[in-house]
Parts: sequence; structure tokens; C-alpha cells
Amino acid sequence: MKVPILASAMDGVVDVNFAIALGKLGGLAVLNLDGVQTRYENSEEAIDKIRKACEIKDRKSTEIIQKIYEEPVKEKLISKRISEIKKAGVLAAVSTIPKNAERYSNISQEAGCDVFVIQSTVTSVNFISSRQEKVDLKKICGSLKIPVIIGNTVTYAATLDLMETGCAGILVGVGPGAACTTRGVLGIGVPQVTAIVDCASARDFYLKKTGRYVSIIADGGMVTGGDICKAFACGSDAVMIGSGFARSEESPGKGYHWGMATSHKNLPRGTGIHVGLTGKLKDILLGPARTDDGTQNLVGALQTSMGSLGVRNVKEMQLVEIVIAPEIKHEGKIMQKMQRVGMGK
Repeated sequence: MKVPILASAMDGVVDVNFAIALGKLGGLAVLNLDGVQTRYENSEEAIDKIRKACEIKDRKSTEIIQKIYEEPVKEKLISKRISEIKKAGVLAAVSTIPKNAERYSNISQEAGCDVFVIQSTVTSVNFISSRQEKVDLKKICGSLKIPVIIGNTVTYAATLDLMETGCAGILVGVGPGAACTTRGVLGIGVPQVTAIVDCASARDFYLKKTGRYVSIIADGGMVTGGDICKAFACGSDAVMIGSGFARSEESPGKGYHWGMATSHKNLPRGTGIHVGLTGKLKDILLGPARTDDGTQNLVGALQTSMGSLGVRNVKEMQLVEIVIAPEIKHEGKIMQKMQRVGMGK
């Protein structure tokens, strides 16, 4: 990929038009096969209803969103959306939950899909249920001729287990996203820096053990160029962005953003938020930046950071020295304030 940045498989971020726009700029957008794009022929009407629901900001907004997602997925729309993206001459990537992975992966591959993503809040090869059969991730990866990305996870051991399935990439991050409420609802999650470092370490061990390289993709919690630079410094091969792209004029949500699990019928783990529109996708990704807060020209920020650190590529960026602090955005800020107070400033 020209740009090691993916767009999250979220309905407020990616539709066919956005996928084409990002693809032409060198990135990769992932379309959600469990979302409104495959439930409605005219998805714009459904998204407009969700945007209005997000404005309400109370219990009714979640109920409205849940109702919209009760419409069943139409498998013919899976093929149609992939074909629409491919006709534009860009890579097509799609995502689904593990339960639908085997069936949707075959449909997607036949439609010409280039990358298939199997994604849930927490994904593991160790599945125990009294009512459902185990999803055989290894079987799915082995049967497809296209690369498979699996996520999400945050631990060394789970990453190693997932790499044994034969997947090409691992999504790292549980609960760091702006529209995700997993940490509040379920009480689980790992700070993103720690998660990336641990999973990247598992990748390096797996490479030495097997000779096969599996990419680590940091997913969630990154909005500014600084966030992205730190993710690569921690060991990421690529990053996946949601709310940062939801701010683009090309996004279907037009400045509104909601978590993938916001529509869950039993236990929603997402919320609808207004992130606003800051500019065109090109400005956000490649610049020139028209804001000074780091939310635009993300690629330029990465290039400048790499140049400042004296590294020539992503692999060298993964080897720079880092200081791990509680938060990816505010490390050192408390220390700076304490230092100023101590110096009488």
C-alpha cells in the first residue's frame, strides 16, 4: 500500500464512495458487511435517520439505531457493493463478525474482494459455547485465496494463537475508539500503547519461529498525526482510523460517528457522537493541513516525524526509543506541568 492507513469498517466512516476516494489516495477503506450498506439498497436514507438519532443524545437514540439495524442483511448487496468499489479500480476490503465469516467470505471472494476482515470486540481462537459451534478461523484463512485480517485483540498470547490461523494481519485494540463504550460497559481493555507493544513483540517472536510475517494494525484511539506516529513507533505496521476520517466531507456520516456495536440488540457497546466536518479526505490524509491540531495531513506528519527521528521506513520507525506513559495523547504532560511548578514557572 502507498499509505499504511486503513479506514474503520464503521457505517459513519465507510461507504462505496468513501472507499473509492481513499483507495485513489493510496489507503484502504474497509466496508462493514453487517452494516446499513448491505441492509438497505438506499443506505443514505438509513444513515440520515441515524444522524438525526445521534443529535438526540439520550436513550431514544440508541433505540432508534437498534431499530434501523433490525433490517436483515441482503447477500446480493454484498456482491453489489464490492463490485461498485472494484469498478473504480481500487482495492476492495470488507469486514464481518466471526459468526458470518465463513459464508460472507465466500461471497466476497467471488465478487472480487481483495482483503477480508473478521472482526469483533474481542476475537480469540478459543471459543466455548453451549449453543453455537466454534468458528474455525484456520479453515476460513486456509480456504480463501485472499488475505484475511483478524481482530481485535490486545495480548501477546492471543496474538500468537491468532497468527497460527494463517491470517495476514491482526487488528489491535479493545475499547480505545472515540465512539466505543466497551471499557465502560464491559470493563475490559488495555491501554493502546501497551497493547501495540505486546502484540508487535508476539509478531516478532512468531517471525523468528516460523519465518512468516503477520502485520500488526493498531485500531482505535488515533485522531492526530502524533497518535499515528506513536503507534508506528510502538511497533505497528499500519493503523486503522475511524473518527479521524468521520470528519471528512466524503464520509457517509457527514461528521456523525457511531460505534460498530451501538446497534447490538441486547448490549450496545458504542454510542453516537458528533465529530464535525473539518475538510476533504485529501486534506486529512495528505494535506495541506488547514488546521494546527494535527488532524490533517496525517501522512505528512508521519513523514516529518520519521525524518526528525532519522528513520527511512516503517521498519526503522518501529525501532525508535519510546517512553510508555498512561495515555497515548498526554504522555509527559503531567511531568511537564510538575516541572514548571518546581521551577517557579
